[in-house]
Amino acid sequence: MIQFTWLVAVLPIISYLLIVALERRLGDKTAYFGIAALLAAFVLSAGIFVEVLNGATYHKEFTWVISGTRAIPLGIQLDHLSATLLAAVTLVSSMIHIYSLGYMHGDKRIPRYYAVLSLFTAGMLGLVIADNYFILLVSWEIMGLCSYLLIGHWYEQKGPQEASMKAFLTTRVGDVALMVGIWLFFAYTGSLKFGEIGEMIKAGHVPATAALVGSLLIFGGAVGKSAQFPLHVWLPDAMAGPTPASALIHAATMVAAGVYLVARSFPIFSAAPPQALLVVAIIGGFTSIFAASIATVMTDIKKVLAYSTVSQLGYMVLALGAGSVVAGTFHLTTHAFFKALLFLVSGSVIHAVHSQEMHEMGGLRKKMPITFWAWTIGTLALAGVPPFAGFFSKDEVLLAAANLPARLTEQGLGHLAWIGNLVFFFGLATAFLTAYYMTRATILTFFGQPRDHHKYDHAHESPGVMAWPLIVLSVPAALVGFAGTTWFGEHGNWWASFIGEQALEWGAAEPHHIGWVMPLAIASALLGILVGYLLYGVAGVKTRQNAITALRPLYTLLKNKYYVDELYMGTVVAATLAFSRVVGWVDQNVVDRIVNWVGAAGEWFADVAGATDRYVVDGAVNGTAAAAMSAGKGLRRLQTGYVQSYMLTMAAMVVVGIILFQVIGG
Repeated sequence: MIQFTWLVAVLPIISYLLIVALERRLGDKTAYFGIAALLAAFVLSAGIFVEVLNGATYHKEFTWVISGTRAIPLGIQLDHLSATLLAAVTLVSSMIHIYSLGYMHGDKRIPRYYAVLSLFTAGMLGLVIADNYFILLVSWEIMGLCSYLLIGHWYEQKGPQEASMKAFLTTRVGDVALMVGIWLFFAYTGSLKFGEIGEMIKAGHVPATAALVGSLLIFGGAVGKSAQFPLHVWLPDAMAGPTPASALIHAATMVAAGVYLVARSFPIFSAAPPQALLVVAIIGGFTSIFAASIATVMTDIKKVLAYSTVSQLGYMVLALGAGSVVAGTFHLTTHAFFKALLFLVSGSVIHAVHSQEMHEMGGLRKKMPITFWAWTIGTLALAGVPPFAGFFSKDEVLLAAANLPARLTEQGLGHLAWIGNLVFFFGLATAFLTAYYMTRATILTFFGQPRDHHKYDHAHESPGVMAWPLIVLSVPAALVGFAGTTWFGEHGNWWASFIGEQALEWGAAEPHHIGWVMPLAIASALLGILVGYLLYGVAGVKTRQNAITALRPLYTLLKNKYYVDELYMGTVVAATLAFSRVVGWVDQNVVDRIVNWVGAAGEWFADVAGATDRYVVDGAVNGTAAAAMSAGKGLRRLQTGYVQSYMLTMAAMVVVGIILFQVIGG
């Protein structure tokens, strides 16, 4: 079965083509092509994963380009990490495809939606099995296009229009950096393969400065795709798209692609100067606490999850920057399940009350029990409460961060060890804030009294086609974390043993156990839940209003998202618009005038040429003809037909000739 790895990515491409081809004939029924393709891909991925568990791997390549004596191969590969993500992506995507049948019912562009959804999934699957940067980049750009189309699905509305364009342009900044980084390494190594480039860096074929710059450029691609500071601004606005699409974009595919890129490129990062991974850790740690703090004041349920996604992606990037591929990829896997679950639950709530504002909700647990328990499982997993999935992966991330100061010292960067301590603090504070804002969202949405009785009275549990995916995804959200325990492994952490050998080959670190990390992680989560409960479950509205008044400057700063969007609007956007106006003025007043002058000059030249042709060339030709005709008429009179006239003329000519001869001969 493992030899059919390529088919996992091809199946959703086939469904995309069938939907496009048969849309006019079958209409909304084409959605079933996408569902069938993803379910088949999941079954195939599950079989492949079982084979990988038994020790199988797969690598197939072909020659792409031959330049002189050098052949450049491309191929696909399957190892422990890619097999895990194949199974996770296909499961989550298939559930989202099924869920969308209910959520998107009645939409006027369902075939288009499912076609793009299938192509999007194909892009992620192609990226996962790529063994080189070329196929990765092609798949990467497919996802960029599809995210633009999904976010802007309701393009007749201004919000989705602007959000899709913002996402497309912002992520393109990172994409350009990624492409430049790939070209830089290819120029030095002549290879596009992750491992080969890393080996050549170790062998000294790439100067240290070039290796540092190239690795940071590749990380720039992850910053854009995985919404890391300062390119995070697109992701919260992307909530303008359909909620199931948000679940796919922000849980298992697009945003996960940036983290996967860093993990797959780890041979390069580990061979580059250590400052590269330090930058990765700093960006990830800062992003995690930065976005988590904003989530604490959001009132839109999808915006809370959006900033939570940015924060959790920062967690993953932090772990990779701390040198732990095991922790980063483990949190990537667990997060795919519980965040997709939470987004689908939010869609279920929105479908029931026709609102995204949590302050208009309340008491919904009585009306929507399945939705409530699914949300609870996802929330406990995200908050890092044992024994749910997020607890185990979050603990691994914090352990990696706690080991960062020692790792920096080993790498000769002991003077920067304080940064490692700061990054660990960011991670711990993020754990507290995550538990707090999810408790807040839970109480506002599902507990207390309804704050909008009209919406509450019409609320109802979602239909089975939407409820069953919630139930299915609740299982891995609750249980997949146990893969990070010793329960399923003979020699310690099962996930670490499954991914660890591969990670060590890439140059990843193996964190030392620190006993106080787990108690701190649990304490931070429980403290966050307690504070959230006291503020929103016990204290009244007046108490919260007093707290906001006391912390007004901080509240205003968070409510305005640290004014990053305003900063971009006042600098980058304003400068771009000003430059556009200058270019427009130059185009209208300089370029257009030059073009018009050239056109006028050409028209004048054509007029002159036409006059010359008519009055000079044609005049000369006509004049010659007229002269010839006149001469002919004159000479014709000499033709009298009398011989004596001819003799007289001849005699006259002889006399004239003699006279001329005498005169000239002198």
